Formats: sequence, structure tokens, C-alpha cells
Amino acid sequence: MWGERAADRRIEVTVDGHRVVAYDHGEGDDVLLLLNGGPGLPCDYLRDAHTFLVDHGLRVVAFDQLGCGASDRPDDPALWSISRYVGEVEAVRQALDLGRVTLLGHSWGGWLAIEYTLTHPDAVRSLILADTAGDLPHLMSELHRLREELAPGTDARMRALEAEGRFDDPDYVAMIDALNDRHVFRGAEIPAPLARSLADWNMAPYRAMQGPNEFLYVGNLRNWRRLADMSRIRVPTLVYCGRLDEQTPDCAMRMVERLPFVEFHIFEQSSHMPFYEEPEAYDALIIDFLARRRRG
Repeated sequence: MWGERAADRRIEVTVDGHRVVAYDHGEGDDVLLLLNGGPGLPCDYLRDAHTFLVDHGLRVVAFDQLGCGASDRPDDPALWSISRYVGEVEAVRQALDLGRVTLLGHSWGGWLAIEYTLTHPDAVRSLILADTAGDLPHLMSELHRLREELAPGTDARMRALEAEGRFDDPDYVAMIDALNDRHVFRGAEIPAPLARSLADWNMAPYRAMQGPNEFLYVGNLRNWRRLADMSRIRVPTLVYCGRLDEQTPDCAMRMVERLPFVEFHIFEQSSHMPFYEEPEAYDALIIDFLARRRRG
């Protein structure tokens, strides 16, 4: 079960002249490296949901990606690219001498995990793709479908407001809030680690790479798609999502169909954060996957 756990080591890594802060929990060579969602979101919400794995023999490492949390926050739009973040992941892995890792990428962190694994295949021993997608144009089509499911005409109304740049319009904000409640986090109370991350979200990299909110992709990643390359990911891979996930089960299935060594799980009572929405079932799934991977 998730809970706050102080890092055993807080390590500063210099990446292209900028300071990135990593949090290292536990000991040993069996490393789980976490890549959180965002971009621009501090790692608290994902880190605190997985540090319990230290008690199951894992060394758990997370870091605040450049632009958020305790890491530097430079004001340079040229830094907000997936290729630069791939280099950052590799810099952290080497600086902490992590060796081959199990890589868990959640949401945007999943896109980054896919890109990193394709770029550095020898650095990854197994992969967990969490509430994520391999084709963002397809994801946007799924988001239009979810928007329309709120009520007939919702997507058309949102498109009209977006075309005018009226993202602060009360009607638009209300529709985004309803979508977030339905497809991002469905819990009655926001867990403290998630609240901390959300309160400190740096929207500059988020807007540059994704867009103004979770349901509109107009940033520099809007055409990112890697499904055609995923057959090259030849490590044990777990893909999971929530039944009501914003990055939908159909997004997940498109990855599953292309990955050669894959397992797939849908959390029936969850949206985008099953580690908080169904924590007992989530923990059991992760523990089992990692244990079998170690035996195998």
C-alpha cells in the first residue's frame, strides 16, 4: 500500500548544465526506475505510490524531471522535447550507476519510457507501460470520443471554444473538470502525494509538449507515434490501464498487439491512476509481475 517514505539518498545530477534531483530508495541491483507523468509534474505522486516495493527487494528510484519539483526550472522553450528528456533519463541512470533497470512510465512518462527503450535497449531489463499510449493522434481521437460521451454536442462545443482560444471560458472549464473527474482520478479524496504534485505543476513544459489540458493535444508531441517500432522492444513488458482511463483501453491494446513479450491488465474500477484508485489490486499485480520477472 502506498505511503510517504523518505528517500535514503537525495542526489543532484547535472544534465547539460542543469540540476536534476533524484530520490533513491533501498539497495541492490534490482532497480525500478520511475518516469512520472506531466510533463512539468513533480514525481511525488508516482514515487510515493511505489516506494513500498523496497520491502519486496527492489531499489526504487525517481527524479523530478527538468522544469519541475526540486530540479532546475529554466525558462527556455527549446528544452521541452522528448529527445532531450531521453538524454536526461540516461544521464540519471548513469550518474546513479543503476545498470539495467525495470522502467515504469506513467502517462507522459510512458511515452518517454517507449522512446528511451527504443533508444537505449540494452539499459532496460523489463518495462511497465502504465496508463499510456503509443500513438498520440489515435489518443486524440479517443479523447474526442470521451468528450462526446459527457453529453451530445459536448465535443463540438469544446472544439468551438478551443478554436477561439477560450480555454478560460466557464463552460469550457466545467467540461474539463467533468472529464478529469471521470477519466483522470475518480477517488473521493485526492491523496496527499498527488495533491503535492498537482499544486507544484509547472505548466510551461506541459503546454509546449502537450497542450492546455489533458483533453487537447496541440503541443510538439501531438504527432508522436511509435506503434510501428514497438516490435523492437524485446523485454518482458506489462501494460495496464483503467477501464475509464483517459488513455483508453483501446490505446493500450494497440501497444499490446505489437509488443512481443507482453502482459495486459485492465483495472475495472479505475481511470488514470489505479495505484490510488485500486491500491490493493494494483500492488498485487506489480509485485507478481516483478517476482516472476526475477524468477524468469
